[in-house]
Amino acid sequence: MELIENYFGDFTPRQLEQFRALEGLYTDWNSKINVISRKDIDQLYSNHVLHSLAIAAAFTFPPGSKIIDIGTGGGFPGIPLAIFFPEVEFLLADSINKKLKVVAGVADEIGLKNVVTRHTRVEDIKDRKFDYVVSRAVAPLGDLWRWSKPLLAKRPSDGEHPASGLICLKGGDLAAEISASGVRPKIMEVFDLFPEENFREKYLLYVHK
Repeated sequence: MELIENYFGDFTPRQLEQFRALEGLYTDWNSKINVISRKDIDQLYSNHVLHSLAIAAAFTFPPGSKIIDIGTGGGFPGIPLAIFFPEVEFLLADSINKKLKVVAGVADEIGLKNVVTRHTRVEDIKDRKFDYVVSRAVAPLGDLWRWSKPLLAKRPSDGEHPASGLICLKGGDLAAEISASGVRPKIMEVFDLFPEENFREKYLLYVHK
């Protein structure tokens, strides 16, 4: 948790309480439903929470905006972002229901009122539009963009907040994946935001609508 506070110094007492509760909650849930690898659970704040918050370090979202986290898994990046942006609405979607049980349990325990979950394939969401789509290591960029486009409302940039689009966290050599995607994302290195060794060759990609 100290690692998070090293990079973000303006949390409210409520946010600090919520972030601090994550370790115990995920450790407990993970013993029942494995959503984080056993070796990774000891590095929850570094490998999962801070990694998710790279999006918050690079972008700010307007109050009242709507964000969908597709393939949320155990709730990353959605849960940390929902704590960070309490006035933004989040839908955390996944096709595996037992993972969403963990997500809903964690959100309920820490009193997150701006999170709902949905058990679905992203292609089957037809009833809602979102200002932003976020995702972490779920699918190739081309697939993510194909799924995202029908979900995105048209919100232009106002100078402070980004235009509606897809924001995803990825790692490794992305040249072939980006080339095959047919889109030209803005690429940011997570290591430039958080100079920690485990963030080398990890990237933040943004494609606006």
